[in-house]
Amino acid sequence: MLSCLLALSGCNLSLLKTGDQVSPLVLVTPSEPTTFNYALNRSPYSIFPFIYEGLLSENGLSAQLEPELAQSWEISEDQQQITFTLREALKWSDGQPLTADDVVFSFQDIYFNQKIPSVVQGLLRIGPSGAFPLVKKLDSRRVMFRAPEPFAPFLRYVGILPILPAHALQKSLQATDNQGNLKFLSTWGTDTEPTKIIGNGSYIMESYTPNQRVVFQRNPYYWRKDTQGNTQPYIERIVWQIIESTDTQLLRFRSGDLDSLPVKSEAFGLLKQEEKRGKYTIYNGGASDGVSFVGFNLNQASNEQGQPFVDPIKSRWFNTLAFRQAVASAINRERMNNNIYQGLGEVQHAAISTHSPYHLSPKAGLKVYNYNPQQARQLLLDAGFQYNPQGQLLDWDGNHVQFTILVKSEDKSRVDAAVQIKQDLSKIGMQADLQLLSFNSVLKKLLSTRDWDCYLGAFEGGGVEPHILSVFWHSQGSFHQFNKGSRPGKPPLKGWVVSDWEQEIDRLFEAGVREFDESKRQEIYGRFQQIVAEELPVFFLVNRLTLQATRDRLANVKFSALGGGFWNLHELTLAEN
Repeated sequence: MLSCLLALSGCNLSLLKTGDQVSPLVLVTPSEPTTFNYALNRSPYSIFPFIYEGLLSENGLSAQLEPELAQSWEISEDQQQITFTLREALKWSDGQPLTADDVVFSFQDIYFNQKIPSVVQGLLRIGPSGAFPLVKKLDSRRVMFRAPEPFAPFLRYVGILPILPAHALQKSLQATDNQGNLKFLSTWGTDTEPTKIIGNGSYIMESYTPNQRVVFQRNPYYWRKDTQGNTQPYIERIVWQIIESTDTQLLRFRSGDLDSLPVKSEAFGLLKQEEKRGKYTIYNGGASDGVSFVGFNLNQASNEQGQPFVDPIKSRWFNTLAFRQAVASAINRERMNNNIYQGLGEVQHAAISTHSPYHLSPKAGLKVYNYNPQQARQLLLDAGFQYNPQGQLLDWDGNHVQFTILVKSEDKSRVDAAVQIKQDLSKIGMQADLQLLSFNSVLKKLLSTRDWDCYLGAFEGGGVEPHILSVFWHSQGSFHQFNKGSRPGKPPLKGWVVSDWEQEIDRLFEAGVREFDESKRQEIYGRFQQIVAEELPVFFLVNRLTLQATRDRLANVKFSALGGGFWNLHELTLAEN
């Protein structure tokens, strides 16, 4: 969630030119940015990895934390206090000094602000009380954070969150609009002049053309230099093309218009054949750092108008465990991997990716669901469902079992997977219709209106710290989907029910962050994965390989599934073809 998912590749530093002598690096995104305000962002397709940095960064190969805006840090003996020391003479992209005041402002005034619905709040709340850590300026370069109790991911969370400019945003937090909302909530939208967005990262925005592109140029006040004293990043300009269709992305890459492209499995064979002639390299980072899944809307609550989010008839199906188990048994994931992903993937069983040391495998006792449509039918019959003479599945009251699968339209392989699931479920009498929407529209349904039946999606960027998954799995998580409660600052939802097993997942995540012993943490998160496998709020599909095609004019690429190809952006160099 906090990492950039694109990858790059390339040439020699001696060939690097600046200004107009070398064409810009051209990348692609399937969705335009939804905001220029980091605190309000909910989309993985954002400008922020280009324009912001945190106190620390995560090495894309080892996942180890490394100095960024902070040159060093000290941790107290009780593990509850961290003191960061900033680098000397840091500046914002407008030339203003970046000091400890900005760090305190970013956390105290924005990330901890109850009036700002930032998704990062769930990561920063500590303990049963949900208290935020104390943040205090010691001097112009030193900041102290103090947790109210032991919190294992404390350093990683406060370290990698972007630092935001107090001098540019402070006034928007001191004023309200006619409805009493903070003006901050309408500050730095995508209608803001891009050059007015102030950052501290390696790039700043030069221009934004909606539905077409974002252009970045090197930040003249960026702090980083190489060992020879040369200014970094080396690449002067980046053009981020907005191309929704993966088919169009492929055509543009093959024609030479793009320098880098995430390789979908259906395009791998064609691109591999053209690799030498096209002057690019396909990098393989192994299985992706995340999970793909299909899940049902288990929410039994109603909206403010008293209307149920989910049709009560369907809600009864979805909240029946045997129904979810039958769906899991009816989906042929091996066929999905072979036909849709061309064998370039792995069947996923667990809620934590295989990259994590906390992953629980079937060999270690994880419950699994192999393809067995006969068993699926029997599960349904045992639960009181029935079949009519035409083989259609009916519920206890004779209602035809029919629902809609929500899927984002930009990802062809995901759409193809939804089509296969529709076919698989038809074999056990279920009628599944498809609803294809843009990703931003999908997010609105999942996190705001909650008006969906079934969703085929993915959770990317889990990394090595399992607690980050709490934003998805904890009942109060900002990205919690399958039974989402009320939004921050809103009244409780009428009729919202949190089951015993959901509460147990909450308790496990709360226990996991208080535990520093690795073996005990593995036991805690192993139990969490077992509950998910038993209760099936979502059912996991295929985790495809992380493949990226990148022009050979781009050098110093260190590609991995964990970090992608952008994690060392400052080191990348570019030459003419």
